[in-house]
Amino acid sequence: TIKTTIATRILTKRGFLERIEYILELLRSATYYSIMAPLSAAIRQGIFKPKDSQIDNSAAPEVAALRELAELAYSAKLILPDFDPETLFEDLAVSTPGQKILEQFEVFINRYGYLSDVGTDIAVPTWREEPEAVKLLFVQLMQGNQPPANKRKRGGVVQRRVDLKGRVTEVYSQLLAQLRWSFIALERSWLQNRLLQQPGDIFFLQIEEVQKIIRDADDQLINYLSSLVEMRRNQLTEDSQLNPAPLLVYGNAPPVSIFVPSSSLLADGMLTGIPASHGQVEGRVKVLRNLQSIPDIDKQTILVVPYTDSGWAALLTRAGGLIAEAGGRLSHGAIIAREYGIPAVMDVHNATWLLQDGQRVRVDGSRGIIEVSNDLRPG
Repeated sequence: TIKTTIATRILTKRGFLERIEYILELLRSATYYSIMAPLSAAIRQGIFKPKDSQIDNSAAPEVAALRELAELAYSAKLILPDFDPETLFEDLAVSTPGQKILEQFEVFINRYGYLSDVGTDIAVPTWREEPEAVKLLFVQLMQGNQPPANKRKRGGVVQRRVDLKGRVTEVYSQLLAQLRWSFIALERSWLQNRLLQQPGDIFFLQIEEVQKIIRDADDQLINYLSSLVEMRRNQLTEDSQLNPAPLLVYGNAPPVSIFVPSSSLLADGMLTGIPASHGQVEGRVKVLRNLQSIPDIDKQTILVVPYTDSGWAALLTRAGGLIAEAGGRLSHGAIIAREYGIPAVMDVHNATWLLQDGQRVRVDGSRGIIEVSNDLRPG
């Protein structure tokens, strides 16, 4: 029968499952170090208090990738100082120097292809699979100024711990990419067998369900699989369309201080947090609670986010300023902001609720102060 044929083919996929389980076991250990390495670096930075200029974060993969891409973009701009963003890659291909740039771009993708726009979500394609986001960033870097100067590494216990943190992040990110690619390889087989209907379906399954299908050839689960995936996919779509829960459901608006700790309030129209990247900038707010729908932003945009991880790096380089509800000076967002000279204030409680799209704010990343305007007119 068809059911028996499918079950027989499934049993031949034990190798995929063994690889997945092996990677998951490695990730359990890597998760421990991904917590301890940043903590170790933070403790030493707190003790020795080095200046930002004394710390080189190039061991972090997102920083290393952005530096390398910025340098490549600068080289490309020397070849095509006046370029059309829409046809840039086609125009580079017509000359020998341009072809060398494209070859280096491919090397870059091979080297950092394990990164993605959402670093901790294996359902999101990696740069190697979908390099369009990297191409867009490359164009934007060409439109910008010269790449940031590489900082010379300094010795000392703090730098060694920062380097260790970066290497741990690299290993952890590579393991996540390998986990994704293993699931995709398994999914490709299941798509051919019509066990799944479309790419991405496998990420709607739990690991226990994958194990049951492969190890037990669970007929009941196999027959129910398409309906199960469709139900979960529809649920995700519905959930993503839900409006965020309001801070106030019923009654008169209470004082802002109820929602925001006194440590985040200075005076009317002002918020405060942790100064994370020096400089001042004025612009209009764009509240972004996740990376599922990435907006068009520019240097006039002040990004307001709940948190940042390695997946936000490419987006942050395009913004004019950053306000985050969580995080400190050692968070991914703060590091990228300092790398590109973007004023940033972290640990601003309930910022994504208190600030609105289009609102004009002034961010002082040196003092950790945000001046808020009631001007909501389009900019």
